[in-house]
Amino acid sequence: MSRLRDGESSGRPAIEAVALRRTYRAYAGWLTRRYTEIEAVRGVSFSVAPGELFGLLGPNGAGKTTTIKMLNTLLLPTSGTARVLGCDVAAQPMAVRGRIGYVFGGDKGLYDRLSALDNLRYFAELYGLEPRDQRARIEELLELVGLAGRERERVEGYSRGMRQRLHIARGLLHRPAVLFLDEPSIGLDPVAARDLRQMIADLKSQGVTILLTTHYMAEADELCDRIAIINQGVIQALGTPGELKARVDTGAVLEVEARGVTDEHLSVLSALPGARDVRATDADGERKLITIQAERGADLFGAVAGLLDGVDVTRFTSREPTLEDAYVGILGEAAPQGQQGVVSA
Repeated sequence: MSRLRDGESSGRPAIEAVALRRTYRAYAGWLTRRYTEIEAVRGVSFSVAPGELFGLLGPNGAGKTTTIKMLNTLLLPTSGTARVLGCDVAAQPMAVRGRIGYVFGGDKGLYDRLSALDNLRYFAELYGLEPRDQRARIEELLELVGLAGRERERVEGYSRGMRQRLHIARGLLHRPAVLFLDEPSIGLDPVAARDLRQMIADLKSQGVTILLTTHYMAEADELCDRIAIINQGVIQALGTPGELKARVDTGAVLEVEARGVTDEHLSVLSALPGARDVRATDADGERKLITIQAERGADLFGAVAGLLDGVDVTRFTSREPTLEDAYVGILGEAAPQGQQGVVSA
């Protein structure tokens, strides 16, 4: 991909954000006009190397999509700067748009009553692809996303996974050097999600720079070279998946699936020496999944088994901390920060 090689030869980051901020103003009231300022993104800085797959993780409302929309020119930053392939997103938006792709999860962005082929032809015209190149490029992408042979069917009859594949084909039509994937696997079944992950990995192997947001920690752990965790509009941690997992200051994580667990059981487990974090979630019907993080060096297996004597335990396992454990721990470390201020107007 010549555009990517141009970016690589310069030695500059493919994506660079410096102190990015975005403030929204929401109005309320009738007789007395009042507004609330919401700081969705507050001083975010990071860079992505050419060919890197960079993950941006965070809870709903953390500022992930707002950050992506500033980077791909859909929103102007309130302050700060951002460059994509050396082009300033605020001063040179058209130069940026011609070199990036944007794929988001969900059903929007396609024309249901058109076939996949007609959708791609339409977007190829919008992207300015030369007519003589469109047919070969569309055929190539249909093969890539596994829709060859189904391209003449209306999109309204497509499954969620097929729609998401078509979204990716649309975003790749103009051979972008940088691809933004905003929760692309949301709502997909396990098979479709696995196929999507393989497709993303294949794109990275071809040299495409990818910025990915997702709520699936296993997906991020499998795909990403580096990850930034954002919360309340601020980057809380940044590093490789291994570096983030190393921040978990605990030993083994015990998982107990049992029937008949009471609040008293949970209280006793929480008071157990060496148990740092005890959580219980509904597993299925009357069963609960209890997760216990042990302090480093603590061996809780026997003690927990003894305290649950008489409880119908269906599964009892021990594992090493995962990226999800690190993610939860990092978010828990973040001090609450106010985001809003109300001003009369």
